[in-house]
Amino acid sequence: MLRRLRLKSGMTVAQVAQHTDVDPTSMHRFEEGHRPSPYDIVEKADELFSAGGRLSEAWRRDDAERHAAAGAHRTKATALAMSHDLSALSELDIAALQEGVDATAVDYLASPPAPMMNRAHVLRADALERIRSRHHRPADRSDLYVAAGRLSGILAYALLDMGHPGEALAHADAADRCAQHAGDSGLAAWVAGTKSLIARFQGNYSTALEYVRGGYQWVGSGHGTGETRLRCGEAQCLANLGDSRAANDALDGAQEARERIRQEDSLGGLFGFSPAKQNYYAASSLIWLQGGRDAERAAREATAAIALWQAGPVTERSLDDERLAQIYLATARVQLDDVEGAAEAIQPVLTLPVQEQISWIVKRADRLAQMLSEPRYARNRTAAETVDSINALAT
Repeated sequence: MLRRLRLKSGMTVAQVAQHTDVDPTSMHRFEEGHRPSPYDIVEKADELFSAGGRLSEAWRRDDAERHAAAGAHRTKATALAMSHDLSALSELDIAALQEGVDATAVDYLASPPAPMMNRAHVLRADALERIRSRHHRPADRSDLYVAAGRLSGILAYALLDMGHPGEALAHADAADRCAQHAGDSGLAAWVAGTKSLIARFQGNYSTALEYVRGGYQWVGSGHGTGETRLRCGEAQCLANLGDSRAANDALDGAQEARERIRQEDSLGGLFGFSPAKQNYYAASSLIWLQGGRDAERAAREATAAIALWQAGPVTERSLDDERLAQIYLATARVQLDDVEGAAEAIQPVLTLPVQEQISWIVKRADRLAQMLSEPRYARNRTAAETVDSINALAT
C-alpha cells in the first residue's frame, strides 16, 4: 500500500523519505517488505498521501499478524527444543544433526547468508545442548565437537558476508576451539584460513598472513584441499602487501598442493575448495597489484572460475563468488584499459536484488567505480554509465 500510494502521488522514494524523516535506503526496504515500517513513519506517510488513515489501519493489521506469528514461532521452537531434549535423553545417534550440517555447508554456496545463519544457529544449539548435557554416546563426543565447529564456521562466513567481521571472528574462534577438542586437523586448517579471510576483509594483511602461516601446521600431505586454500589465502595477503613475485609463487604453490591431493575433503560445499574457487582466489589476489602481467593473469583466472562454476555441478556453484569473479574480471580489464570489456563483465551484478548484495560485492564494486572515476576516463561515456550503475546498486 505504501508503494502504491507513493507511485500514485508521483513522488520518488527519496522525496517520501525526506518528508517522513527517514533515509532513502530504509524507505526502500519498508516498501519492499524487507523491514517492518515504524508506526510513526506510517502516520507521516498517511498524512503526506492524504490516505485518511488507511495506511495506519493496514499497519495495525500487519502488526497483529506479526505478533500472532511470533507467538506461534515461539511455541514451535519450544516444542522442538523439548523434542530434541527427549531425543538426547534416549541417546539417539547424531546422524540427523550431521546430515543437517552437511546440507547447510552445501546450501550456503547458493543461498543468501541470513537464512543460512538462522539454520546454523538452530543446529548448533542442538549440538551444544548434547555436549553440555552429555546426552550422547561417548564415541559421539568428538563428532559433536566437529559438528559444532563446522556450524560455528558457517556462522563466521554468514556474519562476514553480512558485513560484521568482529562477530565473524568470535564464531571462528569458537570453531577453532571445537577443532582442538575434536582433534580435527582438517577443520583447524580451515578455521585458520577463515580467520585470515576475516582479517583481509578488515585490511589487516600482516595479521591475515600470520593466520595463514600458522595454519600450515594442520595440513597433511595429500589430505584434502586445506593446503591449497591456505596458499591461495597467502597469495591474497602478499598481493595486498605489494609483493607480486611472492603472490604468484604462492598461487603456483597452491596448484602444486592440489596435484598432491590423494584424499578428498571429508565435507564439501563451504568446507571444500574446488578448482573454480582456486581460480577465483587467484584473480582476487592479482587485481591488487599494478596491472600488466598480473592483470592479464587475473583476467584469465576469473574467466576460468566463471566458466567452471557455470558448467560444473550445482552443489559446487557459489553464486556470490561467481558474481565477485565478474567484478574481479571487470577490475582486471580496467587495469588493462579495456573499459568496454569491464562494463560487459560486471553487467550480471548490476541487477542483483538488495538481499543478494553481500558486503564483499558492495566493497569490490565500489573499488571498481573509483577506478573508472579516475581523470583518464573523464570523457569515457561507458565508464561514466558503469559508475552510475554501480552507485545505484549500492543505493
